[in-house]
Amino acid sequence: MLRYVYGDELPKFSLLSEGMFKDRADQFKTRLGWDVQVNSLGEERDQYDELNPLYVIWQEPDGSHGGSMRVLPTTGPVMINDVFGHLTGGSPVRDPRIWEVTRFCLSRTASPRTAGAIMLAGGELMEKFGLTHIAGVFDARMIRIYRMIGSSPMLLGSEGQGREQVSVGLWPYSAEDCNRVASRAGVSRELSKLWINLALGQLRPVREQFQRSA
Repeated sequence: MLRYVYGDELPKFSLLSEGMFKDRADQFKTRLGWDVQVNSLGEERDQYDELNPLYVIWQEPDGSHGGSMRVLPTTGPVMINDVFGHLTGGSPVRDPRIWEVTRFCLSRTASPRTAGAIMLAGGELMEKFGLTHIAGVFDARMIRIYRMIGSSPMLLGSEGQGREQVSVGLWPYSAEDCNRVASRAGVSRELSKLWINLALGQLRPVREQFQRSA
């Protein structure tokens, strides 16, 4: 199932939290060779994890972490502006209707539906909070995955070649895309909406840093 968990709620989901940060270290440091910091516990964390982001986490049937992504409003500090601003033509992406998604991570044992389910969560967030776009930073291998899932971004800019290529893109909200991604992920929209409403409520509550952008 999909979990929507704010950073300050992670202690209540210790198994998921530990798995997420360790799988991030495995994916970004070990497998991709990115210049990221891994702590003594084997977890990959950065300064954006200190901003109480919203995490979308796929929980496997045994309770373990299958995959996840991190969400922050572009009205505050975000990677696409702070680190990759040169890829957007020098114009920061700052809009209360655009949220950033980063650290899209899959565990080595993730089920085939995991990537699609996490992408579906992006669509559910856009629909629930009235967003126009989700912004993201991604590596070259993700372009093929996005295409298979059925939700490809509009590229704003890229750097590097081949497997080293890193891009910034925007996903516009589309009900058609949400339904297509849900179908390919094998998750009904009714169940997907139930998961997000159970976590975030029917009245669209958001934490302080998100209230400035909603």
